[in-house]
Amino acid sequence: MITFPAATAPDAGSTAASDTESAAGSPAGPAIGPDSPERFINRELSWLAFNERVLEEAWNPEVPLLERVRFLAISATNLNEFYMVRVAGLNGQVEAGITARSQDGMTPAEQLAAIAVRSRALMDNQQACWEALVAEMREQGIFVLDESELDDADRAGLEEHFMSEIFPVLSPIASDPAHPFPFIPNLGFSLVVRCARDGEEPMFGLVPIPQGIPRFVQLRNGTDRFIPVEQVIRAFVGRLFPGFRVEDASVCRVLRDSDVEIEEEAEDLVREFERLLRERRRGAVIRLSLDRDISADLKSFLMDKVGVASQDLVVNQRLLGLADTSELVLDSRPDLLFSPFTPRATERVSDSDGDCFAAIRKSEFIVHHPYEEFDVVVEFLRQAAADPNVVSIKQTLYRTSEDSPIVAALAAAAYAGKSVTALVELKARFDEERNLRWSRNLESAGVNVVYGFVRLKTHAKVSLVVRREWNGLRSYAHFGTGNYHPVTARVYTDISFFTCDRALCRDAAKLFNYMTSTAPPDQFEKLAVSPLNLRERLAELIDEEIEHARAGRPAGIVAKLNSLVDGRIIEHLYRASRAGVPIDLVVRGICSLRPGVAGLSENIRVKSIVGRFLEHSRIVCFAAGHGLDAGGAKVFISSADWMPRNLDRRVETLVPIENPTLHRQVLKRIIRANLGDEAQAWRLEPDGTYTRERPRKKAFSAHDYFMSHPSLSGQGAALGKRRARRRAARA
Repeated sequence: MITFPAATAPDAGSTAASDTESAAGSPAGPAIGPDSPERFINRELSWLAFNERVLEEAWNPEVPLLERVRFLAISATNLNEFYMVRVAGLNGQVEAGITARSQDGMTPAEQLAAIAVRSRALMDNQQACWEALVAEMREQGIFVLDESELDDADRAGLEEHFMSEIFPVLSPIASDPAHPFPFIPNLGFSLVVRCARDGEEPMFGLVPIPQGIPRFVQLRNGTDRFIPVEQVIRAFVGRLFPGFRVEDASVCRVLRDSDVEIEEEAEDLVREFERLLRERRRGAVIRLSLDRDISADLKSFLMDKVGVASQDLVVNQRLLGLADTSELVLDSRPDLLFSPFTPRATERVSDSDGDCFAAIRKSEFIVHHPYEEFDVVVEFLRQAAADPNVVSIKQTLYRTSEDSPIVAALAAAAYAGKSVTALVELKARFDEERNLRWSRNLESAGVNVVYGFVRLKTHAKVSLVVRREWNGLRSYAHFGTGNYHPVTARVYTDISFFTCDRALCRDAAKLFNYMTSTAPPDQFEKLAVSPLNLRERLAELIDEEIEHARAGRPAGIVAKLNSLVDGRIIEHLYRASRAGVPIDLVVRGICSLRPGVAGLSENIRVKSIVGRFLEHSRIVCFAAGHGLDAGGAKVFISSADWMPRNLDRRVETLVPIENPTLHRQVLKRIIRANLGDEAQAWRLEPDGTYTRERPRKKAFSAHDYFMSHPSLSGQGAALGKRRARRRAARA
């Protein structure tokens, strides 16, 4: 049976935030003043530290073997995006001669130098991890082979596969005065070759490997035997250059600048994005990865033609493109995967015969993803589309799946004659092309598609349905911490909040009016919205805790975030710490706050949870003079991380949770479980390093707990029956 540590068990005792002693012991680290740049941790290095924690899960023997392969692939994908966006941006600053220092005191050039050292160590660790995983997979009957390990039967089978499945889609390109060096797309693999023919100068050529080809070829005479596709092509590359001797062949891969800049005066945001997406495909090369066995002349040829300097060159030890190893996470080997988990249905909706609107009218409720089905969010919109009493639907869309049931429901509602408005955010990094595609489909269905602001991203997650009922119009709202994406909802921890609270629904209507007209409302009744007042609201709430602490009343702050970077918010937290406010932060990714420093942040503790599910929900709690165990504490869910972009350059929401059952569920279950997690937790030390918590033999895991314990608000009548049985048993 899974149990919480006594201090953090749900619904028992006080939360960790009420404990003023640092979990890491007495404050340590160097003396850092309140005005010293060292009070901040560099955001880029903090991101690399996060990806190191992800990679550590690939080394973790407690994690099933193929899930460890998945973690390796995730760390490689993360690093690619980091280079395509963050490193590309810093490179651009250096090229522009910018020497302004970040809040932690580093110039762009200094940050690039520090990133180079840290990322090189990370890439070496990734390759070492791959070597170790390959050996462990062999012990379990899964073989990733080199060309040298093939026997004659293997070669014969691969040659047949090459000629039938690979040869037809390859386009070998010579590089000579008549054939200029071809463009290699972002993330693209190519085979570079040197060919010779008697009496002629050697010729260099390139064989681009189409991205639609699977990275690993499964050998026919072995169920779980694989070989990288580039090795198959290299084995038979002579078929592509008949009449030539292939003297040398090696693999290369490029990473390009994929940051997107929007022209502020762009009159048509859609056309502007279509142009930028074309340009992204031809962005500057920021990293060239080469095979470990590449010869000096092939290396020199590529560096010259691609146009990269030595500092942008990576010579790998074993396998390029580790992100593709996710193909080896085999469904056919469930013994090497996490135990299957089926999300629970929302009993509160079932109690209302599946009628989402009837369930919300009875009582607002929370759905905790991925432990409870995301389908209730989809069903909310499907029912709205089919209900003849629904007058209008308004919806924000930031990211969603390729064949999104949300998009289908909105289109169906428009076809049915309802007023449907979709606020589509085109500036969803790496999803812009998909968003453009299905926004066109929505327009074709008759949906009023609005693309939001040129200068702001719309990151808020809100649905608003207006329904005609016996006593007039009633509005129903959904506020979420995660995207309307049924695929990521299986692995991201998020909160969906359904309500027909009149003030919150009026605020949602004002928010949509702001997003479609760009005219800010005079005020919101309950919501805080960035960039209008969310930053100010957070500052007010922190200041209130400072006043409670100085007056001797219960004070405390708990926040669960993906990232904490904003310097002004961090300064507010430092002031709260110096005033004696205990602060617990669960920050999965980047954290620029330095905890546990004497005279600065000795009352602040920071932990990061990295495990089976990706912690994505944003939750903020304040003791408010009552204590973090009391009903008077203030509890919010949010779409926003505490970063300048979220607070100043995005449309985000901060939503109060006031219903007593929901309040208890968020504060005393979700937050307390995160604070009590030992199995997946890392502690941020004052020097900026992360230390894995040393768990007991049967360490508490928040993920395991929520997989086995139903939520409070989602249980509906079942919760009341269980409580009645417990009361009867006690009597």
